[in-house]
Amino acid sequence: MICVSIIYYEVGYKSWNCVSQKGEKMDYREAAREMKAESFRMASLPAEVRNGALFAIGEALKENKEAVFAANKKDRENGEGLPAPILGRLTFDDHKLADCVKGINDLISMPDPLFRKQMVRELDDGLKLVRSSCPIGVIGVIFESRPDALVQISALCIKSGNCVILKGGSEAKESNKKLFDVIYKAGVEAGLPENFAMLVESREGVGELLSCHDSIDLIIPRGSNEFVQYIMSNTKIPVMGHADGICTIYVDKDADLGKAAKIIADAKEQYVSACNATEVVLVHKDIDKDALVAAFKEAAKHEIAVHQDGEYKEYLNYELTLRAVDGVDEAIALINRNGSHHTDAIITENMETAERFLDYVDSAGVYYNCSTRFADGYRYGFGAEVGISTGKIHARGPVGLEGLLTYKYKLYGNGHIVGDYASGKKSFHFKDLG
Repeated sequence: MICVSIIYYEVGYKSWNCVSQKGEKMDYREAAREMKAESFRMASLPAEVRNGALFAIGEALKENKEAVFAANKKDRENGEGLPAPILGRLTFDDHKLADCVKGINDLISMPDPLFRKQMVRELDDGLKLVRSSCPIGVIGVIFESRPDALVQISALCIKSGNCVILKGGSEAKESNKKLFDVIYKAGVEAGLPENFAMLVESREGVGELLSCHDSIDLIIPRGSNEFVQYIMSNTKIPVMGHADGICTIYVDKDADLGKAAKIIADAKEQYVSACNATEVVLVHKDIDKDALVAAFKEAAKHEIAVHQDGEYKEYLNYELTLRAVDGVDEAIALINRNGSHHTDAIITENMETAERFLDYVDSAGVYYNCSTRFADGYRYGFGAEVGISTGKIHARGPVGLEGLLTYKYKLYGNGHIVGDYASGKKSFHFKDLG
């Protein structure tokens, strides 16, 4: 059976939770194949079209904000009883909308990342090699309860010329559906292909999504450690992302305690449910722990529970673990063994100690005298991010435009054949041209 996607042009909504012309449930694999075929058209769109679509989406979000807020209100009402951090992530208000629109405008102002020459090398007379950036193709993103993540992910994929499959958390179902309606309709009307984006609403769709290794080029999961591990274990598709966000601050014996108190308070409570919030504070044994705790509690706006010698864990609320260590080397060892390789920081006035920490802590972000909350694509000037990768292959840290690109090698010749070089008739001279 060949399934045909039904597109509701009156609202611009295209969902994988739809039916075929025969009234049967949509075949997710067929839908993914259709998107893969369309992805080459998406990659070929001029920057003016992609930027125009982004501008149209930003305007449409502002024009439809009351409908989006109403949908979000339903989600929050349905989510009564959920933990406060999840409800905080779930909220989509004027502030979140303004951040999303600003992120879109920042992306518009960035240079076109596609088909930029990364290397030009002359292999021999008339034989030139060029490495050029290009989109990954079809990216599936499975994300948590933040509706604003749907906007950021969609915008980044449009700018980078990728097609995107979106699966949000069920707790944000109404918000995600309305936001997708707005984005899809504005994007298609601005010239994007009909298959530039799809929204998966059913949980069952995730299983089929993971089987589409011939159509989907990359999966980016955002969620619990168990969920990310499940994704990695149940697909042949390359997976990029992070599981836990166990971020650590080490307060060295040469730290300015006033500076440390301010940084710890910010890193813990500025957005307590974020993956880059600090969960563990390691303190040099020569520092008065009680004095440090009193200082950062005074600097904080919320009551913070401190678990002396507690677990190395992700709390996602106003709690943290505090442990004493012998020095920077023990701190490095503890972080590398028990942390999540996300973002870790040192507070010290000793640059030699700081550089040792920065060199040897094996995390995507290593910071000196500043809050771990800076680990964010927007704060790095990436415009936005689809997530933070703690892996070491392809992309690491906040994944913005560059993380959604790969490259290809283009070889320009004029009748050149390998046999001439194998026989010794010709030889390479390898000359970099740029």
